[in-house]
Amino acid sequence: MSKKLSSLEDLAKIQFENLAPDPENYIAPEDQFVPQQLEAHFSNKGRAGKTVTLIKGFEGDTQEIKALAKELKNAVGVGGTIKNGEIIIQGNYRDKVMALLQEMGHKVKRVGG
Repeated sequence: MSKKLSSLEDLAKIQFENLAPDPENYIAPEDQFVPQQLEAHFSNKGRAGKTVTLIKGFEGDTQEIKALAKELKNAVGVGGTIKNGEIIIQGNYRDKVMALLQEMGHKVKRVGG
């Protein structure tokens, strides 16, 4: 029968040996980064004349695109959203966003004007 834990000190003494990841099959989160081939657009169609920067071509799950969009919006200091797999950033910040994405390791193509 196992000993009853009566304090936090007893809990701290427990050893969790089998919970460590197997070093042969473990992939660190940094190793999972895959550079994307992205397109940076700028548009004002269908937005009452307001200019936006569009980032198209991102392939990944919704959590990854949300994290990327949040990082870009915070870096530029403006709002934005995600629709149909495209990141929409308010304003014409295409050059700045392209530079940020290239620093992250993505390949970015300037499309249009």
